[in-house]
Formats: sequence, structure tokens, C-alpha cells
Amino acid sequence: MLARRVIPCLDVHDGQVTRGIQFGRAEAGELRNVGDPVALAVRYNEQGADEMVFFDITASAHGRHSMIEVIERTADCCFMPLTVGGGIRTVEDMGQMLRAGADKVSINSSAVSDPGLIQAGAAKYGSQCIVVSIDAKRTAPDTWEVFVAGGRKSTGLRAEVWAQRAVALGAGEIVLNSINADGTKQGFDLEITRRVSESVGVPVVASGGAGSLEHMAEVLLAGRADAVLAASIFHFGTYTVRQVKEHLRQQGIPVRLDV
Repeated sequence: MLARRVIPCLDVHDGQVTRGIQFGRAEAGELRNVGDPVALAVRYNEQGADEMVFFDITASAHGRHSMIEVIERTADCCFMPLTVGGGIRTVEDMGQMLRAGADKVSINSSAVSDPGLIQAGAAKYGSQCIVVSIDAKRTAPDTWEVFVAGGRKSTGLRAEVWAQRAVALGAGEIVLNSINADGTKQGFDLEITRRVSESVGVPVVASGGAGSLEHMAEVLLAGRADAVLAASIFHFGTYTVRQVKEHLRQQGIPVRLDV
């Protein structure tokens, strides 16, 4: 079994890391300021994070400039792979972030509205650079729909079906975000994570709901995810990345522990 990855996530708004619950909106004052993204990235790098994900939740021209600066500064002082998403709508946007120092780019709403963007990005930069992020919400007992526009607009697409199509178009990784669980610290949505993981042949990163060490192990075992992504438990000091990895290793889950 390959080593499972532990990935902190930084939601960046106007150059600062923020945190909300169930996709809280900046304009509604539903976000809590956490701190400087580069300082946090350095902290997680020192704790042994396998990767770092940055999401530009401003997704404006000003936000784009701020995010490029954040990626450049982080790449200068951290040595883990960096993924950046938010507001990436063209192949040129992808190139801009990759040149700034990102190793992967994550697309979400833009991939749904223009699936050809996945194919074009993979053709130019390789599938290993293209991550499709899926915001899934349980809308019926056995149905998870894909939402866009920051989790506010339903597409009518089933999460498993969209994941399969994204991979067929060239996505090299899926980040599966549970809208229902996001920021609640009540645990990942194990069922949809397992369904998506079993339906595609690329790594699936579970996101949304991490609140305990047990949650992290559960989603890797029962949810069959390849990696776990979390924000609040790291930002507010509940656990360090190393504590998560040590717990996973105690549960028989292979992780990289070299720091």
C-alpha cells in the first residue's frame, strides 16, 4: 500500500487565511481570520505535511495577484508540493500559477462549465498537474450532487458520475469536498468518499469534516481515500500534522514520517 498523504488546506481571502463552516461567505462576514498563509505553510512544512493546498476564495483580479505572491513566497521557503485553486478558468491561468511555483492546479466550477478545460490542461501540462475539486452535497438518502459557485448552485450532476468523467478527460487527482460536513468537525462523509474512490483510478483526497484523529483514519480505511485534507484542526492547534501521522501509523496506515 502506498503511503497515505496528510494535506493542510489554506483558504486565502485578500492575502490572509480564513476559515468558515459549510462554505461560509466572506461577503456575509462568515469567515474567521486565521493568519498569514506563508507563515502557516512554513509551520506545516516543518511538521511534515506531504503537500499544501491553497484556495483563493477571493477569485478576483486583486485576489489573483495576492495568490501569485503567496505561492512565490511559499515556494521559496517550503519544499513540499503545492496545489492552488480558485478562479482558474483558462489554461493560461494554470500556467500562471505553475510558473509561480505551484506543482498542481485545482479546478472546480470552471471544469463543470467547460469540461474541455480539463483536457486542454492535461494536454499542455500533464494529468499529474490537473486536480478536479468536487463540492458534493447529499440531496437525498442515496444521492450526492455536485455544487458550484462556492457550494451555492446545484448542477444536477451526481458526484460519482462527474468524477468518472473528469478522470476520463485527463484529471490526475480528485479532491472530494463534503459540503454537509465542511468545517463541522463531525467526521468525513465516508459513503460518498468510498463511492468516488472506488469509481475512479486516480488518487482521491477526502475533504470536509475532520475533527479528530479517528476521523482521519476512518476516511482512509472505510472511505478508501488516498489522502486526507484538513484545515481547522491544524490552524487552531488541535493537532499537528505529525500527531495525525503518528496516529495513522498506529492504525496500520502507511505514512511518510521522516522529520
